[in-house]
Amino acid sequence: MQVVRVDDEGPPPRVDFDEFYRAQWPGAVRLAALLTQDSSAAEDVAQDAFSKIQPRWDGIENPAAYLRTTVVNTARRWIRRRITEREKLPMLLPTGVSEPEADHIADAIAALPYRYRAVVVMRYYADMSEAEIADALGCRPGAVKSLASRALAKLEKVIER
Repeated sequence: MQVVRVDDEGPPPRVDFDEFYRAQWPGAVRLAALLTQDSSAAEDVAQDAFSKIQPRWDGIENPAAYLRTTVVNTARRWIRRRITEREKLPMLLPTGVSEPEADHIADAIAALPYRYRAVVVMRYYADMSEAEIADALGCRPGAVKSLASRALAKLEKVIER
């Protein structure tokens, strides 16, 4: 009689892309919204991230981590475009037109440089570990600690207690 051990059965069955999409969509949109500070752009960023993953689906070993990294990078590109738009927008708007004021804390976070903002959002809003943040940003966990410390110091100066 042959005894079959549980770990001899191979890796756990892999879910198909549709199941992964349904399970990960809410988290991807939430992460994108927190990074971009724009809920309407969050769905576009998340959708772009999924569309980048789908063609590579069979070769991805850790889809959830790959998705987080892709959302972070896609949000970074979106923010860069947004900064360019904001720099050019005053040239197009008539004088006296301004954007409505938003929550003071959200404004302070939005004013942070991208990497600082990404660390604050992923650490305190998305509840990600330093290792997960480092993986998503492509840096070391020590850099995440340093970025978080600098970001909090900047926020402390701006936000009154």
